[in-house]
Amino acid sequence: MKKIGVLTSGGDAPGMNAAIRAVVRTGIYHGFEVAGTYRGYQGLIEGDIEELKISSVGDIIHRGGTMLRTARCPDFASDEGFNKGLQMIKMFKVDSLVVIGGDGSFNGARRLSEAGFPTVGIPGTIDNDLAYTDYTLGFDTALTTVVNAIGNIRDTSSSHGTVNVIEVMGRDCGDIALYGGLAGGAEAVIIPEISTDVDELCRTIIRGKKRGKLHSIILLAEGVGKPYELAELIKQKTSSDVKVSVIGYLQRGGTPTPNDRILGSRMGAHAVDLLMQGKYGRAIGIKGNDMIDMPFKDALSMKKDYDKRIYELARILAI
Repeated sequence: MKKIGVLTSGGDAPGMNAAIRAVVRTGIYHGFEVAGTYRGYQGLIEGDIEELKISSVGDIIHRGGTMLRTARCPDFASDEGFNKGLQMIKMFKVDSLVVIGGDGSFNGARRLSEAGFPTVGIPGTIDNDLAYTDYTLGFDTALTTVVNAIGNIRDTSSSHGTVNVIEVMGRDCGDIALYGGLAGGAEAVIIPEISTDVDELCRTIIRGKKRGKLHSIILLAEGVGKPYELAELIKQKTSSDVKVSVIGYLQRGGTPTPNDRILGSRMGAHAVDLLMQGKYGRAIGIKGNDMIDMPFKDALSMKKDYDKRIYELARILAI
């Protein structure tokens, strides 16, 4: 192995730049060339690949997004697109590849590995929706953004005595809403994994108003959907003034937290270590404070479930 490749794919996540930087500098430290692929698998198919030097990744650890840019690439799922990407890797004399992204990106990396090309994956997605790892890269920053937003909304909510429904990201996994609700002191957390009793939610809001509470914060994962319909229901049942805030892509951007910078750095270095050891076809994660890795097939087959203890604690503390 002489040249290691690295790409970011799917949705961007804060901390990806820290991981890229670690792959590049750890690889160069151990005597390898490192090639960056721009725009994920789309760039791979098109041969948008160039060598990265130590200076190429200077001044990026604190930046959100990804210097390699990213894209969603349905073409790579086809045999034609996949084979073209594989040909490009060989044309540019890349011997192995580090893929940073979510489950869709990992499926592409797994397919490359099954075709005999050495690949490892770093979980870069704000949703924290991969079950095999405690945390995914970018989750902590997204969570921090949400908690800061809750604080800002609470200020105006208290001033006007309103109920606020705040929609956050999380199509299938409600971790941003769940952990954000607990950290932000929300009155209710609504996530895709469990049904919500709207009447009980309204009773909580009414109880709060009776004891002099000036605001109520409802955190809603986007996978549940229809925040304006929920707001109208709450308004009808509680006679409250209800506002809706959709945080949207603000959660994806911004300066990575120290935790995400450290996690990205550790995962990037671990990826190079695995390649040097001849361990391929593996997804990198973190359990406790330890780096782990397992076959893509095993990592992707694990079912993600919400943390019932966190959910119950958020419910208890919202009384």
